[in-house]
Amino acid sequence: MFLVINIIGLFVFLGIAVLFSRNKKHIQWKSIAILVLINLFLAWFLMYFPWGKTAVQSLANGISWVIDSAHAGTGFAFASWVKPGAMDMAVSALFPILLVVPLFDILMYFNILPKVIGGIGWVLAKVTRQPKFESFFSIEMMFLGNTEALAVSNEQLKRMKETRVLTVAMMAMSSISGAIVGAYVSMVPGDLVLTAIPLNIINAIIVSSILNPVTLEEKEDIIYSIQNDEVERQPFFSFLGDSVLNAGKLILIIVAFVISFVALSDLIDRLINLITGIVGSWAGIKGSFGLDQILGAFMYPFALLLGLPWGEAWIVAQQMAKKIVTNEFVVMGQIKDVVDSYSPHRRAVITTFLISFANFSTIGMIVGTLKGIVDKKTSDFVSQYVPMLLLAGILVSLMTAGFVGLFAW
Repeated sequence: MFLVINIIGLFVFLGIAVLFSRNKKHIQWKSIAILVLINLFLAWFLMYFPWGKTAVQSLANGISWVIDSAHAGTGFAFASWVKPGAMDMAVSALFPILLVVPLFDILMYFNILPKVIGGIGWVLAKVTRQPKFESFFSIEMMFLGNTEALAVSNEQLKRMKETRVLTVAMMAMSSISGAIVGAYVSMVPGDLVLTAIPLNIINAIIVSSILNPVTLEEKEDIIYSIQNDEVERQPFFSFLGDSVLNAGKLILIIVAFVISFVALSDLIDRLINLITGIVGSWAGIKGSFGLDQILGAFMYPFALLLGLPWGEAWIVAQQMAKKIVTNEFVVMGQIKDVVDSYSPHRRAVITTFLISFANFSTIGMIVGTLKGIVDKKTSDFVSQYVPMLLLAGILVSLMTAGFVGLFAW
């Protein structure tokens, strides 16, 4: 029964996208069907087929192997911080960024990563029949993150019409950064993290193509270089030094966001519990409810549509809502010690739902980045559709969890 509900849920999520589409008549259903079939195959291959499961697990082990080198660097400076059982979230999940970010930047410096991105994007465009740049951007944001991918694509964005920029903004809501994957793997099951990433890419294209269908002439479907030739190439070690500094800043930003959001959500939760407790006592009702319960009520129907039992769905709904309001690290920090004890389906659903930057703060980052790249008319146009950006991010996360959930029982 739960499998049937899971299947129905996927159709409901697609239906919601159609309901809020800017132009239902121009939805390219043939392309959407191809993308859905690709995601079904990917979910089956990575979750069910032995070779796929082995490949994903091997890649997850490889990332863990790299993370061990990061911990060796941390241990050299702070030996007591990396003792077994002594590592907290910041050390185990975030300090490896000091290795992973420079590693990615080195691949960018020697033009290795741009070639990989371009090659995969070209194949994706051919298979899915989507515009070349949108396919290219979906791969680009997987490696670089949303604001970084927008920044290196600035020449392309300046030349695109506003409706296509809106599509890119929607897709950016569902990105992650390759540099953050190591942090995810250290907190939740690595095989599910790596399974969610390619599914997110395809789902981002599906959802944005339904919410914001765009028709292109052949002359418009071109890609400009992601490299800015006007910027002088830095000496390697100067470049590497800047990369390490940027990695350090990124850690501080994440820590600041996590501390602030957890503190604010806890304060709001306490205030709501206090108010509802007082009102309840006046009405002769014992108990109270807080922020998690309010947000969970909104996400509860969607959790049920992911094929979860009633009791589990309520808990997962609250976790999904908290991720949207705060960020994925807050929820990962709460479940990292217990996620392996979950049922296979619940474990797959909540883990894959968390693997994206889709939350309120990401909207500000995307809109702010675009304001610095495109003209005022285009940025104002995108800003009009902020609720649609959030909807796109939530639907992509739900669909990824739904596709993976089909093969995790």
